[in-house]
Amino acid sequence: MKFLGVDFGWTSGASGLCCLSSVQQHLTIDSFNLLLDPGEIVTWVGQLLPEESIGLVAVDAPTIIPNKTGTRLPDRLTHKYFGKYHAGCYPANLNRPFAPRTTQLGFDLETLGFAHAPEIDAQKPGRYQIEVFPHPAMVRLFNLDRIIKYKKGKLGDRRQELLRLVGLIETVLTTLEPQLTLNHLWDDLIKPIMAAKGSELKEIEDRIDALVCAYVGAYWWYWGQAKNQTLGDRLSGYIIVPAPVTMGDQQS
Repeated sequence: MKFLGVDFGWTSGASGLCCLSSVQQHLTIDSFNLLLDPGEIVTWVGQLLPEESIGLVAVDAPTIIPNKTGTRLPDRLTHKYFGKYHAGCYPANLNRPFAPRTTQLGFDLETLGFAHAPEIDAQKPGRYQIEVFPHPAMVRLFNLDRIIKYKKGKLGDRRQELLRLVGLIETVLTTLEPQLTLNHLWDDLIKPIMAAKGSELKEIEDRIDALVCAYVGAYWWYWGQAKNQTLGDRLSGYIIVPAPVTMGDQQS
């Protein structure tokens, strides 16, 4: 089973991509990538998960937007449950300039056979797609009081916050079930952080976000509703968020 994470560029710019492979309860990083064109992303997905293969694509973008104005149900729910952590998401409607681009990605994935999965039978083989949002996922997985602010601010502050995220990935996701195994691809990705300039740091951030997306996808597939929460539904749009992680969830 493969899990693809897509940190999608909503309006322009490159999208961070990550592919994880699972064997039983272990996850391994197969690849990282950066692609500019949405069509290239769909091709990348098709190459890694050709027809009849099983896998899940987890996208950080509103791929279902039924409302012409206002705010989607899942967006409102992120503010309800995660506003105090500063992890509410940006409101989406069909009048937003990004809407054609993000919803088209969802349609293209459906054409490849990836069905939306706001509900899932844990560990059932299939071809699925879900919407995810890294900030509330990190709040839950890492038991945070506030989001990790590596996206905005001064370069030095962003760098330190990104290093904090790296440390949490290395100490927490490697102890949960499914268990992430870090390899040379991870080492190569994070090695330049201290010397990275603004655009270079952004490219690293995007691929780390894609890893988080892929991990949330794997966590959803592995545990289903037992250890996850669906904010919204298939009609209104939805975001999959892990349930709060406890000490008992971590392996020694």
